[in-house]
Amino acid sequence: MREERIALGTWAWGSGAFGGDTVYGVSTDEKNLQPVFDAAVRSGLRLWDTATVYGMGESERILGTLMRRAPREEVLVSTKFTPQLAEMYDNSVERMAEASMKRMGIDYIDVYWIHNPMDVERWTPGLIPLLQSGKVRRVGVSNHNIEEIRRANEILGEAGFRVSAVQNHYSLLYRSSERGGVLDYCHQNGIEFWSYMVLEQGALTGKFSPENHMPAESDRGRKYNPVLPQLKALTDEMSAIGERHNASCSQVGIAWAVAKGTMPIVGATKQHHVTEAAEAAEIRLTNEEVQRLEALADATGIDTRGDWEHTMEN
Repeated sequence: MREERIALGTWAWGSGAFGGDTVYGVSTDEKNLQPVFDAAVRSGLRLWDTATVYGMGESERILGTLMRRAPREEVLVSTKFTPQLAEMYDNSVERMAEASMKRMGIDYIDVYWIHNPMDVERWTPGLIPLLQSGKVRRVGVSNHNIEEIRRANEILGEAGFRVSAVQNHYSLLYRSSERGGVLDYCHQNGIEFWSYMVLEQGALTGKFSPENHMPAESDRGRKYNPVLPQLKALTDEMSAIGERHNASCSQVGIAWAVAKGTMPIVGATKQHHVTEAAEAAEIRLTNEEVQRLEALADATGIDTRGDWEHTMEN
């Protein structure tokens, strides 16, 4: 199996609680997302990341509808068990996974995650029957710090399995997983590190500015609009570096994450998001460019940690 370098994110797909209209202020459905999926097929991108909680199942349902037009082996599906929703599924990791598979019309999940470390001891063992039955091919943990990852690995190891991937918030503006040792731990132990919110929900695309805000009533607008002036020096430099690489500001942000040895999850709601992501994976930033971007990012003084995540640092 070829190595994937980019995952396409579906957090903004669908509507409702934690869906695209609430979080991003955008409207997405099967009709306007079909060209996005088709663009991914053309670009050779086949790894899609979703979660039960995204639109409370809507994101999974839409992905399942779209992927029926492609051979199952040509689509890699990553979805998540969210502990906060456990009661809806009789507090069963397996039942939430089965509900996800039913929504998507599939009989196995390529990568299944524990979405957050609400209770590592309680929920991690629920992954083992899924691995034993073949309903899940690989498992990962998301929003876990280094001690929580180690403990999850110990629990899975007792049954002969392991954490194969970690998915944490990681961007130029939020490098807690790097400073807390998570990134090094993953690299040293052959664990993939998937970086989500690598473009900070659009704040690092260069498309938004003090004069051009994000949708004001969206979650991201409330979070990022007040700090857009502080981001200008960083996004200006990202654009300048992009010019040297014949790339956009967004592509530089993605290329930075690749340069750090991670697999970026790039939100995809338009065709150009897909094509830009595929091209960004081929960009090679210099060490000097990486260091300059990180220095400017640090100088912003902005902390973009979400209210759902804890710091990765001791």
